Amino acid sequence: MVINTSGPELPIRTHDLPTSTFSHNGSLEESYTIREEPLGTTKHLRIVGIGAGASGLNMVRTLRLNLTDYDFVIYEKNQDVGGTWFENRYPGCRCDIPSHNYQFAWKPKHDWSNFHSSADEIGGYLRQVCDEEHMRDSIKTSHRVEFAQWDEEKARWDLMVQDLTTGEHINDYADFLLDGTGILNNWKWPDVEGLSAFDGDLIHTANWPKDFDAAGKVVAVIGNGSTGIQVVPDLQKTNVMTEAEKLYHLFRTPTWVLPPRIMAWKMMGQNKELLEILGEIGIDAQENFSQETIERFKSDPEFYGRFVKAVEKEVNNGFPMVLAGSPLQTFAQQKAEQYMKLMLRGNKELCEALIPDFPLGTRRLTPGQDYLQALTKENVEVRRGGIRRFVPEGIQLESGEVIKVDAIVCATGFNTSFCPRFPIVGRKGNLQNDFRDEVPKSYMSCAIANMPNYFVFLGPNAPIGHGSVFTLTEHIAKYITRIIKKCQTECIKTICPSQDAIDDYFEHISAFMPRTTWSAQGRSWFKNGQEDGPVTALHPGSRIHFFHMLENFRGEDWDYIYDAPKKNRFYYLGNGFSTKEKGDTTWYLDNPDSKL
Repeated sequence: MVINTSGPELPIRTHDLPTSTFSHNGSLEESYTIREEPLGTTKHLRIVGIGAGASGLNMVRTLRLNLTDYDFVIYEKNQDVGGTWFENRYPGCRCDIPSHNYQFAWKPKHDWSNFHSSADEIGGYLRQVCDEEHMRDSIKTSHRVEFAQWDEEKARWDLMVQDLTTGEHINDYADFLLDGTGILNNWKWPDVEGLSAFDGDLIHTANWPKDFDAAGKVVAVIGNGSTGIQVVPDLQKTNVMTEAEKLYHLFRTPTWVLPPRIMAWKMMGQNKELLEILGEIGIDAQENFSQETIERFKSDPEFYGRFVKAVEKEVNNGFPMVLAGSPLQTFAQQKAEQYMKLMLRGNKELCEALIPDFPLGTRRLTPGQDYLQALTKENVEVRRGGIRRFVPEGIQLESGEVIKVDAIVCATGFNTSFCPRFPIVGRKGNLQNDFRDEVPKSYMSCAIANMPNYFVFLGPNAPIGHGSVFTLTEHIAKYITRIIKKCQTECIKTICPSQDAIDDYFEHISAFMPRTTWSAQGRSWFKNGQEDGPVTALHPGSRIHFFHMLENFRGEDWDYIYDAPKKNRFYYLGNGFSTKEKGDTTWYLDNPDSKL
């Protein structure tokens, strides 16, 4: 006798049985039929991503590891991958997050040249990841999504895409639309009169011209956010070639400028393990790693891992610094004020203009040793106040003073309203109108009301100011992929967060934010450039809090439409068999004590 131990061949079909039913009044109702497929059977999906920055690249890998039976394409408007690190090329551009934490956990780079990497090096890393992981076949560069509209009947997104090389318009569709365009991507000019009146070079830092040379020119830099803090010292060093030339630095609101991270960590003295490791590595005053240190990172994985985890731990521990009135916040603010006064050489005029009277953390915290020192140089003048208009010869301030310059550099940031750059029309209209006219709200930063099968990376109230976006996007990608897999295997045609869930989440955010210095009075992109108002850009908690929140999918917060007879939610159970019967059917015996 031959015994079959391999299990049944799948899929197994059973005989169709009549399933028509009668209602209580005797009328014939829609019949329910069994799905003639085993539990776990997938349906084919077309998934479209927008943007090939860190979020898009990571999503390629996450889908490959966790899904089958799908197509995935990313449309990227730029000529190459990299997102913000492809676009931002201004002098001095670098990341203010430590290099070894500004990388994918699954793709460590051992030879970062500096503790804070340059834009060129980060862009090179992203291109290297794309090439080594063979991702380019999933990405169409120089393709810009211009319109998206939800088709309720077909349960899909209809897309219009332009090939920027040929000018051709392409129609496409997506069962799921993943928006990875990012918040710091849509750059904006200052809101002043007469932008076109200026006769000289008008430059935005996010669109830096390759052929611009500041040597020998009088230059004005508008803005003192992270970008302004980086570009000012670089331009100041250029202009010292001609003693008579000036660099004017204009801004409305002061900002807290911190010492370099390593110096700050030594001042705080909290993480002894990190301080011990820092004592073992070679790093110069410009934070460049010695070749010996890089070789050790390559040859000693245990030491490299300790270093990366120690730095990551310190970054994660920064959240108490923004809790209003906390001991750490008070101590850090005192140290920051002492540091700024020291770097400004006690210059009373500069200290009054640059040191804020609002709490530490109200605006993004940025290291800036070179910036503060540059402002003390003879060829630099600081103007704090508003701008009335641009004039042919330069800038007229609200005081009436006209500053005559050869070039104006606008380090004025990005549109942080979360308003999409193109129409995205969901069940109740264009998301552009919703986010332009109302406070932007999301579900856990990655889903929007009335926008079915649509997910966004780093949407409203994401932890964008909490640390590296690379690890953030890894967690978000896994969360989104679990939802897509649920829909793919459970006959869910559409999924969308409920309005009640989003309203409750926003209520929690609004109640929590006054605990932080983010909500204190002071102009910040955390509040969409407003002095007062709701904090729309940041998560109500720490990075670990955000990761923990995304660990479990709260099905009760979502509205579903099922692709099933009578919209029966259990249609996916199928014909009584499971796809798991194709493999090891006793897997549950291998690790009975595994954690839930």
